[in-house]
Amino acid sequence: MDYEDRGTEAVESRTAKVPSLAFLGLALGAMAASAALVVTGRKQLGNFVGQWAPSILIMGLYNKLAKEVAVPKRRLAGAGAGAGI
Repeated sequence: MDYEDRGTEAVESRTAKVPSLAFLGLALGAMAASAALVVTGRKQLGNFVGQWAPSILIMGLYNKLAKEVAVPKRRLAGAGAGAGI
């Protein structure tokens, strides 16, 4: 993106390599761990772990948006520079 700094671009380029399914798997794992903790009597810890799932899903959404929006723009910018536009 034109208005992003190098740090943001570095994070986006690395997170774009992570498959979207990984975030879904981590969120489901957090929910399963939360349920197991609650069932075993550790309700407070289970609630804490259960609150990770929405955060992980939001990170996955950001990852998806970064892949869909930022990466194609970089490809277009690279093609335009090489074509003399």
